[in-house]
Amino acid sequence: MSSVLYDAQGPRAKRRNILYTVLFVLVAAAVVWWVYDGLASKHQLDWIKWKPFFTSSLPWQTYIWPGFQNTIKAAFFALIIALPLGALFGIGRLSDHRWMRVPSGVVVEFFRAIPVLVLMIIANQVYSEYTNIDTETRPLYAVVTGLVLYNASVLAEIVRAGIQTLPTGQTDAAKAIGMRKGQTMVFVLLPQAVTAMLPAIVSQIVVIVKDTALGGAVLTFPELLASVRPMAANYGANTIACFTIIALIYIALNFTLTSFASWLERRLRRAKKSTGAVVGTGPGGDLETIGAPSLNTDDGRAA
Repeated sequence: MSSVLYDAQGPRAKRRNILYTVLFVLVAAAVVWWVYDGLASKHQLDWIKWKPFFTSSLPWQTYIWPGFQNTIKAAFFALIIALPLGALFGIGRLSDHRWMRVPSGVVVEFFRAIPVLVLMIIANQVYSEYTNIDTETRPLYAVVTGLVLYNASVLAEIVRAGIQTLPTGQTDAAKAIGMRKGQTMVFVLLPQAVTAMLPAIVSQIVVIVKDTALGGAVLTFPELLASVRPMAANYGANTIACFTIIALIYIALNFTLTSFASWLERRLRRAKKSTGAVVGTGPGGDLETIGAPSLNTDDGRAA
């Protein structure tokens, strides 16, 4: 059976696809066996190396939980600062005023071109020489600063692209009813662009969560991944087990974020469909909204 997008496969194509599938499964199984055999030969799968994570709460309370809290803290502060900054610079790049559009573009392109790790290192050095922040909290400030500068510039591009995807008729309609540019942006364009921007914003939130690990690798920030080193030192040569547990936590955290974003996106789309209204002509030639709640009382008077 043919489709508009593709032709139905013939007998030879079906046999070829089955052959490719079998070959892929065999190669994947061989890779899995090679990894398993390598770990087993190095005694990395011995129960004694995994036992502390399943029989004792000490590694969780002493290392993993504090590191998890620091990761969430850094990502949260970076997000609540980067989101409004990104929206501000993204809207600034769309401004009709050159004095606002050009500086916004320069700031966005500058910080978007610098690796986030370099921004963290520079921020840490600046805080060390020009502020009185103590050495214990300085890594947190440096990590958050680097994440904010980089991700705000990326979010600015997401906001700009999301707004530009909207039909120009939206702006024209807002102008026709006398809305100013600021009102058009806040009440018309941004609410509609949120749904289109949401997947990209959530992807950037996942990047923020993962990039906190850079602070632990370079700035001794005690985040989740940095807890591997002391755990491995205190529980023997179980580095693989430590990294596996931490990786599973990252996967669960990021999967939760993406699942919530998918649910929120579906809810927003359903809300838009359910609240859609069509303006038509009512009795006597007056304009009325079809599909919206009536604003008239039972006796015909305006509510």
